[in-house]
Amino acid sequence: MRSPSIRCDVVIQVRDDLRAMDGYHSAQVDVDVRLNTNESPVPPPDGFRDAVAAEVSRVEWHRYPDRAATALRAAIAEMHDVDPAQIFVANGSNEVLQTILLAYAGPGRTVATFEPTYQMHAQIARVTGATVVEGERAADFSLDPDEVDRIIDAHDPHVVFLTSPNNPTGLVEPPERVQQLLDRATGLVVVDEAYAQFADWSALDLVSEERPLVVTRTFSKTWSMAGARLGYLIGPTWLVSELEKVVLPYHLDAVKQIAGRLALRYIGDMNERVQQLVAERSRISDAMGAMAIDVFPSGANFVLFRPQAADGKTVWQGLVDRSVLVRDCSSWPRLANCLRVTVGTPAENDAFLTALDATLSTLTD
Repeated sequence: MRSPSIRCDVVIQVRDDLRAMDGYHSAQVDVDVRLNTNESPVPPPDGFRDAVAAEVSRVEWHRYPDRAATALRAAIAEMHDVDPAQIFVANGSNEVLQTILLAYAGPGRTVATFEPTYQMHAQIARVTGATVVEGERAADFSLDPDEVDRIIDAHDPHVVFLTSPNNPTGLVEPPERVQQLLDRATGLVVVDEAYAQFADWSALDLVSEERPLVVTRTFSKTWSMAGARLGYLIGPTWLVSELEKVVLPYHLDAVKQIAGRLALRYIGDMNERVQQLVAERSRISDAMGAMAIDVFPSGANFVLFRPQAADGKTVWQGLVDRSVLVRDCSSWPRLANCLRVTVGTPAENDAFLTALDATLSTLTD
């Protein structure tokens, strides 16, 4: 019997609008100190690990997980003092964002961002087929009220993203700027609060049944659960129910639901870690400010900085050579020579500051 021939000369192309796009990447380099991905520098409490292990040992693996994630949504709702019907949970905040955009963006619709900001907002929007319009932030990375009005008037976007604290700049948007968007926008306003626990205010108090506003959160940062990939949103009940139309069935596995629910028993530990990281954030910001570096104010668990007398990419390489990895933002639009460092443990931060000082001394001698 003749074997069927295998064609090796055919490459199936992706959609035309995706051909020029790249995936989301963060450099992974073998170093002693890794401060480039805004993770928690410490693992969850031992009690959390033990509790998760005990419950996972009783999982009925032959059964699908709770499709509605009832217990997890109830626990999150109790923490925020809202109705469980206002909570949507998914595999990391990025799947939350994707689900929003599948439901409210897509072909023929417009999504607005204000750059520089979290790259995945525009990335996911384009993947769904939406048109992305980019507003410009001011030189200090603050959001210009006139620019907000211009984007709304010119494009009337179906979805507007606002990140607070903003990534990668660390800026916390003032309440009046969020309110301006709510007053002007006719579409959905999404406030991405992945780093909200490190900031001094949240848009959660603005969420209601009468406003097209959602706030997204993640377990990856303060809850030390980046490995679990768990995120959620708080929004109007009518919006949450619409998301069920596009989310895949049984998308949130049983282990993730257990881990998220049990993590909420450790709010005290989380708050203590936040305070420690905020103190370390201030310490490294002050130290960099004494090194002839432009340091941008941050309300997150990272700091954006720009060396004054050296090329950002060269400084990044100098840090890697000294076994410290930070995020190189120097080639990103509007972020020339900028680098971003995650706040780590005191020892990791000391290693970063020592390596930074040595690198700058070498480059400026």
